[in-house]
Amino acid sequence: MNRKTFLQSLAILPLTGTTMKLQALEKTVNAFSNTDKMPVLFLGHGSPMNAIEENEFVAGFRQVGKTIEKPRAILCISAHWETRGTRVTAMANPRTIHDFGGFPQELFAVQYPAPGDPDLARETKDIVSRTPVALDDQWGLDHGAWSVIKHMYPEADVPVIQMSLDYGKSPQQHFELAKELAALRKKGVLIVGSGNMVHNLRKVAWNRLNEVGFAYDWAAEASQKMKEHITTGDFRPLINYAAQGTAFQLAIPTPEHYLPLLYTLALKDDEDQIQLFNDQAVAGSLTMTSLKIS
Repeated sequence: MNRKTFLQSLAILPLTGTTMKLQALEKTVNAFSNTDKMPVLFLGHGSPMNAIEENEFVAGFRQVGKTIEKPRAILCISAHWETRGTRVTAMANPRTIHDFGGFPQELFAVQYPAPGDPDLARETKDIVSRTPVALDDQWGLDHGAWSVIKHMYPEADVPVIQMSLDYGKSPQQHFELAKELAALRKKGVLIVGSGNMVHNLRKVAWNRLNEVGFAYDWAAEASQKMKEHITTGDFRPLINYAAQGTAFQLAIPTPEHYLPLLYTLALKDDEDQIQLFNDQAVAGSLTMTSLKIS
């Protein structure tokens, strides 16, 4: 049934009162209407302090938000939610999770009260066929999500749900799962991967923490090779990152910050272009490189 036919049918249904008609209309329009294809983002989120500081990376998040039509909702795949199995948050009002320690009280005081979207959670669950997806009512929004999204949508007026990273899946399995989310791009959903392409906290140069542009040789090598594969569209080495040599091994000592990049790349289609922004290293062993695919 198309939208016009649905509206005609709705007008003659024996519903009790105008409110019921409006609720049915809203649910149908929200759940099924198509939109122009939304972009996909990978955001290098870096330190949680980016949530409350003003710097070039925050400015980059804010600017990319201005280039995107306001989405119906956001689906975020964050480095900071790893689970056994795949889950999506399905609560109406997700809590703001302060999943870090040792930072100023000002950061812990931040709340990002964006609503959730249980309908989108169920829709996401239904379109994924490669693996069971569980609806989660416990998690909320971790700092991988809210610390960057708050700069794009400071009014917290765009619903946000999160999809977890199943630590039992291979990079190829994550990539294939992500492909199944493509239909959401035409339903007004902005899909955001949040992590860091190069992320080795054990190698951080703490004495150069605020020095933008400083990268160890291995970090610079890994970053450059990653960007070459991204821009040429050859994603196979990025999926098989463990076989790409020492620089990649140092850049990705654990997969959770890297995997959101694969979710983003999997959603690129033949018509899309890739734009890099916030393309800087910090503290020797981290990169803030971010992508817009549109």
